[in-house]
Amino acid sequence: MKANLEKIENNLAILEIQVDPGKFEEAMEKSYRKNVKNISIPGFRKGRAPRKIVEARYGEGIFYEDAINFAVPEAYSYAVKETGIKPVDQPKIEIVQIGQGKPFIFKAEVTVKPEVKLGEYKGIEAEKIEFEVTDEAINKELEYLRQKNARLVAVEDRPVQEGDIAIIDFEGFIDGRPLEGGKNENYSLEIGSKSFVPGFEDQLIGVRAGEEKEIKITFPEGYRSEELSGKDAVFKVRVKEIKKKELPELDDEFAKDVSEFETLKELKDDIENKLKQGLEEISRSTLESTVINRAVENAQVDIPQVMIENEIDILIQDFSSKLSYSGTNLKQYLKYNNLTEEDLRNRFKDEAYHNVKRALVLEAIAEVEGIQATDDEIENKVKEIAEKYNQNPEEFRKKLGERQVEIIKDNIVMKKTVDFLIQNSKIKVKKQSKENETAGEQKDIQD
Repeated sequence: MKANLEKIENNLAILEIQVDPGKFEEAMEKSYRKNVKNISIPGFRKGRAPRKIVEARYGEGIFYEDAINFAVPEAYSYAVKETGIKPVDQPKIEIVQIGQGKPFIFKAEVTVKPEVKLGEYKGIEAEKIEFEVTDEAINKELEYLRQKNARLVAVEDRPVQEGDIAIIDFEGFIDGRPLEGGKNENYSLEIGSKSFVPGFEDQLIGVRAGEEKEIKITFPEGYRSEELSGKDAVFKVRVKEIKKKELPELDDEFAKDVSEFETLKELKDDIENKLKQGLEEISRSTLESTVINRAVENAQVDIPQVMIENEIDILIQDFSSKLSYSGTNLKQYLKYNNLTEEDLRNRFKDEAYHNVKRALVLEAIAEVEGIQATDDEIENKVKEIAEKYNQNPEEFRKKLGERQVEIIKDNIVMKKTVDFLIQNSKIKVKKQSKENETAGEQKDIQD
């Protein structure tokens, strides 16, 4: 087998690959055995006609298609390794020569990984913010725990107030027609949570249990559903029950009830440590993004369109998976938001471009700096993943394919490369207090 790299231009490589006559003959024989069972020739039982007889009757070309399919993948893989190119797409194949007793020659045109011209990536100036956990942040987290562990007590002697939980049935209408998805029963709505369309919750204040009320609202301009944006709607609402929260006292008993700690002080200390860890992760992540983005901005690379399209495919696949967790799918999302698949692809185009360029630049830096993943690092990572999924590390390692191990290796190299960039940056530390959002403030918005 021989391989010749003819040229690389505009990220396109053309390989001329030659397969020895004997090797191609093996592919022809394999093709014959695959197809002869479907061939009938007078004087022979079906599937028993000798190859020479079949070729004499139909021409030797009858077996070319499958022979090519058998010969090309192995020969192409050999040529890629021999020439050292890095394809990023499937090749286009052109047959140059084929025939008995002759070498099988074909050309493969393939898009290859582009060359990256690195700019400045050492000595990048960046700011790292060291967040300080304030008493207010700790108290907000404690308040969230109080709210989470509050008792709900039925209210019968007054109407709905701010902070109450109203148990309601409701149905929405636009122009007298029922609003799709705008009906629910026994829905628990916290008044003041701002989880419904603006104006909805405020109009329930003053309504008593058992009473009904028509609530008129206007969907905001730019609402996520274009069909509802700016539209007036009427909701028929029945308040079935009113409940209020009774909050527990902040004392040692509270700490015992909501945690593994014996005292309120121990609980506060634990909250403070967790907030510090979370804020440090935010600080580190922000610093990493800054340094990486600067290195990427300073580099030049002509990215093939196919790499961007492939990354868009990955982003859409991830997006589709997230939609499935929320009980919908991509087709429904597109219909609901009046989008086409092309619209969605365009939305992901910039992100895909940045992701591809980022990966190429980090890979180029790793290559220049000789950053690699050691066998021990790979094995330790495999062990870590196996333990995460409660699997035996040795058995898990055997199940991993070559591609999966390569992904683990690449991830280790990327992490070490980012660490290298951080270590070689000029970092100024800035202290800043940050009021951390409690889990209770990170709510899904019903509107």
